Amino acid sequence: MSIARTPEPPYTAVIFTSLRTPGDQGYARMSERMVELAAQQPGFLGIESAREGLGITVSYWSDDDAAAAWKQVHEHVVAQERGRSTWYEDYEVRIATVTRAYGKPAADPTD
Repeated sequence: MSIARTPEPPYTAVIFTSLRTPGDQGYARMSERMVELAAQQPGFLGIESAREGLGITVSYWSDDDAAAAWKQVHEHVVAQERGRSTWYEDYEVRIATVTRAYGKPAADPTD
């Protein structure tokens, strides 16, 4: 996985922070499927994820409507239900509007 390359702001970020329950119980496969499925949705801009005890996944969307539509995709609804019942000890979802973004400048190809 790499850092998502997003357009100039504004855009929407869905920040999902979680603590997992022990064991996989189908989590890894579903997680991969959700990334594949999200990438097919209108308005999807990218995703970043890290897990070292505490998991944080940020998905980027063109706007709030695109993010809200992703929440309603049937296969994603099934994954959300399984998360609540099986995979997550605790979680929090935060929706934010990105107003500024910057990072490391791209390498100069003439160097």
